[in-house]
Amino acid sequence: MLSGHALLAPLPPDAVPTRRTIAPPEILATPEGASIAGWRQLVVHLSDPCKGSRTVLVVVDASGVPISASDGVFFQIPGEPPQIRDESIGGRLEPDGTFRGTQWLSVADDPGGDEPAQWQSTPNVRAADEIAALRALVHEMLQRQPRGS
Repeated sequence: MLSGHALLAPLPPDAVPTRRTIAPPEILATPEGASIAGWRQLVVHLSDPCKGSRTVLVVVDASGVPISASDGVFFQIPGEPPQIRDESIGGRLEPDGTFRGTQWLSVADDPGGDEPAQWQSTPNVRAADEIAALRALVHEMLQRQPRGS
């Protein structure tokens, strides 16, 4: 990968997840929202004009058990014509230890100006080592999450 952020790479030492509610209070106050009350999102967003951006997201239930996870990098490749790449993996972490999700590679030629980029997205087969790396990333996010918030 040509970006400064690598999909499924360990987090930088100083990265601390932000802890957010899963939904706004008006949704959580509904009967349907009550089932996810107490769930939280742990988010790390890394961004640099020269490296692109990376967002890691883990959803945990009210007891702190991870429910789902995703990692995505977005960056531009210089060249003729310039290309934009978005690589991601995300899905549900099942109680039996399996992972149900998809890995994507999306590429677009950036026409510049007001014309929108035309994206082509391709799902990729997830290899066992990639799923293991996502699980390690989830563990890292849980270890680094702010306590008591």
